[in-house]
Amino acid sequence: MEVQQAYNSWADQYDTNQNKTRDLEAISLRTALADIQVDNCLEIGCGTGKNTAFLLTKAKQVTAVDFSEEMLAKARQKINADNVQFIQADITNEWTFITKQYDLVTFSLVLEHIENLEEIFKKVSAVLQPNGLVYVGELHPFKQYTGTKARFDTAAGQQILTCFNHHVSDFTTAAKQHGFEIMDIAEYFDDGDKTTIPRILTLLFRKK
Repeated sequence: MEVQQAYNSWADQYDTNQNKTRDLEAISLRTALADIQVDNCLEIGCGTGKNTAFLLTKAKQVTAVDFSEEMLAKARQKINADNVQFIQADITNEWTFITKQYDLVTFSLVLEHIENLEEIFKKVSAVLQPNGLVYVGELHPFKQYTGTKARFDTAAGQQILTCFNHHVSDFTTAAKQHGFEIMDIAEYFDDGDKTTIPRILTLLFRKK
């Protein structure tokens, strides 16, 4: 299913249905950014605001961007703060919504829907301060290899979103090509069971 349409349809149940990927990525983001404080954060893929409230504890200002207006409507209902701005935008187009430089950019379960990672990291490099950080939290490639994709159930049946498989090296290569160095790579497993396939991959990059 086309991504924008899918997330608009998913919005009503996104916060309430069982979703191990959503919940574990929320944990991974909080772990990766536990010791970080910044002035300005650009949150790409804010969805219903599942991570926005946390990011407001880490940054003085948050710009929260999503492709889905229905997801954004849910986020606006949950979060009423003067230091967050919600914006509807397609990040594969020009980033005309940018009005400042950021210290931190986060991507939560977004890049599986983006085919060209290099173009995204090029745009991130242009909006990030020197020494700024980029957090990426994604469905682990190992899960992708087994055929797992973002999906949800409706009365009309299961809806599967358009996704692209990215290897770990695809992320690191695209980042390095646009002036980033790797600060950390981590994997998260269901129930912490490392005998299973990891569910979430996180990467933390710094702009040189």
